[in-house]
Amino acid sequence: YKGGAIREAACLAHLRRKIFDVHDSQPTELSTTAMAGIQAIYRIEEEIRGLPPAERLAARRRRTRPLVLALRRQLMRQGKGLSRHADIAKAFAYGTNRWRAFNRFLYDGQLEPDNLIAERAIRGFTVGRRNWLFSGSFAAAERSAVVLSIIETCKLCGVDAEAYMADVTERIQNDWPASRWDELMPWNWARRQAMPLPLAA
Repeated sequence: YKGGAIREAACLAHLRRKIFDVHDSQPTELSTTAMAGIQAIYRIEEEIRGLPPAERLAARRRRTRPLVLALRRQLMRQGKGLSRHADIAKAFAYGTNRWRAFNRFLYDGQLEPDNLIAERAIRGFTVGRRNWLFSGSFAAAERSAVVLSIIETCKLCGVDAEAYMADVTERIQNDWPASRWDELMPWNWARRQAMPLPLAA
């Protein structure tokens, strides 16, 4: 992150999980209030999911920002009155120490408040990560990573990965021009498949 070329956008779900773990084992008024505050933020996100970024940003500025500020005040104020060794204090400190990164989504309508979508997308091969240790060589592991990336991109685009790879491989074998690689990307390939056959040719 040095120099600001990349800005951290922290995962609000991780903060929620830390507070929930404490709340689940020893619920208190503090943990209940914090959980309710985070839940209110997520209810708004459910309503605006799928809207254009500008509309999401406007809704967040109007409706979510006051909730986020109230949550921060609670974490800071109530965290000061607790022993720093208390589990709930550690959970609150996790939030306040990373606050700028946690509220990054309030300033960019393209961002999500958490990275759960990305985590779900990679779950299929992170669950089997021990298997990937046995690719045979570093080059084979890199090729596996490329194939897995293509499969996950196809899923995001609603494309049958097997059909996509078979079609693209055939086109490349038949000397598809390098100047038209962009047409073979999964998001463009899906549009080509949707066209009437004479128009796609």
